[in-house]
Amino acid sequence: MDERFRKNLGRLARDAEVKLARSVLRWKYKKEDKPIPVDDQLECESRYVTDRAHEIIAKRGQNVWTELKKAYYKGDRKKEREGD
Repeated sequence: MDERFRKNLGRLARDAEVKLARSVLRWKYKKEDKPIPVDDQLECESRYVTDRAHEIIAKRGQNVWTELKKAYYKGDRKKEREGD
């Protein structure tokens, strides 16, 4: 895949995530009867929420991958013992 196309696609996905976070934050403020912040502050908050979500997903994804590898290798050892 062309590098420029890949970067543009990534930027497009990132912008869509931020827009979604912004709309959810607006909804939350309205639901709680709080004043909606100015656009710059709302943009900053939505980027923070998106970045934090990425961090959490990355961390949990690593944990899941580690546990899957452990389970796989335990199963592999059991097969070796049964084969002896």
